[in-house]
Amino acid sequence: MIPFSVLDLSPICEGAAAADAFRNTLDLARQAERLQYKRYWLAEHHNMPGIASAATSVVIAHVAGGTKTIRVGSGGVMLPNHAPLIIAEQFGTLESLFPGRIDLGLGRAPGTDMRTARALRRNLSGSDDTFPQDVLELMSYFDAPPPTSAHVMGQQVRAVPGAGLNVPVWILGSSLFGAELAAELGLPYAFASHFAPDHLMSALSLYRSRFKPSRALEKPHAMACISVFAAETDREARRLFTSLQQQFIALRRGSPGPLPPPRDTMEGFWSPMERQMVEHSLAYAVVGAPDTVRRGLAEFITGTQVDELMVTAQIYHHESRVRSFEITAAARDALGAGRRIKSSPAA
Repeated sequence: MIPFSVLDLSPICEGAAAADAFRNTLDLARQAERLQYKRYWLAEHHNMPGIASAATSVVIAHVAGGTKTIRVGSGGVMLPNHAPLIIAEQFGTLESLFPGRIDLGLGRAPGTDMRTARALRRNLSGSDDTFPQDVLELMSYFDAPPPTSAHVMGQQVRAVPGAGLNVPVWILGSSLFGAELAAELGLPYAFASHFAPDHLMSALSLYRSRFKPSRALEKPHAMACISVFAAETDREARRLFTSLQQQFIALRRGSPGPLPPPRDTMEGFWSPMERQMVEHSLAYAVVGAPDTVRRGLAEFITGTQVDELMVTAQIYHHESRVRSFEITAAARDALGAGRRIKSSPAA
């Protein structure tokens, strides 16, 4: 079976604070490590009252310091918000602290609204898309350091820490742009199908067909992210799913907030147009009891032929969230062994 990984948006739930989100994030990372998930990624968002991972590299350090073996990284750092040298130094520091465990996933979007993007004070003038050039500049800072004499003469800017370190770089995307760039640079590619389903198959096809081998990667390596809401029954899983549905609607209404508790029904909460929008955006979500989850995961993996699967779950109650990832891990193991999943609680 292909590796499964975790994308954590470090949700701030209604009635809680960022400190609670960080405690839950570390506990979930430890559970993911126990359940043999391969990676634990955190995403950069700004001005989002329901997401605590704005200072992504800091939260990565929090998680990596509290775990032992699981890879920890960004899914991703939104490079337009940052100078490439700063990110190279941050992730060079992380790699120095936690050698062999750090991933650097790079996204092209600002991860916020345009007013907040301006407040981040990056790329305030001009509209040219410099993402490809910024990626190349960032990667160059991880190259082996130049001779001491060249550095002394001021011939090169160095990332310290960073130069000479092996920090795997991923390109993230929700359109064809990232797929084409990842293929051109010979880098691994991750698609955000958990909220942007439209271009998944065409992006994977483009990435694979145009991939150019590189020092980083000999052949294409694609990962996709989906939401999985797993519980003991289909009904309970659908109930847990309503927290994410409500959060999507709040965002579209221009009033984002903390992650709300689940509802017994969405009827009367959303309009027909909002329901259509949410169901389209979350088309690849797998929601249900253990056997339902197993079938949904098998269908997605077979259809996409991805090399890795990343799972995310915006679930209000932390215990239910941990349980969802336990059921998902059991589904992974059952698919690998070619057997059915039992509904009894995991040990």
